[in-house]
Amino acid sequence: MTPDEANEELLRLRSSIDNLDAALVHLLAERFKCTEQVGRLKAHAGMPPADPDREAIQIERLRALSETSGLDPHFAEKFLNVIIAEVIQNHRQFLDE
Repeated sequence: MTPDEANEELLRLRSSIDNLDAALVHLLAERFKCTEQVGRLKAHAGMPPADPDREAIQIERLRALSETSGLDPHFAEKFLNVIIAEVIQNHRQFLDE
């Protein structure tokens, strides 16, 4: 493969990565819209912002999905933990409303 061919292939691959990154951002935005509704509902019902049982189920589910998808389950768990922490922080804000 020549350097020009390699550069052309890099551009193609990077374009795919850019598209996937955009899709991830849009999916995360949709997920946070749903979790906002959950947070408001929980606050209105006097429920705690965190649900450790649900979180554990989600982590196991995501780890299993990761394994079948060829993604490192440890990475997937870290990724979900970041999301969960942000969701809980957002839910706590609804308690003050």
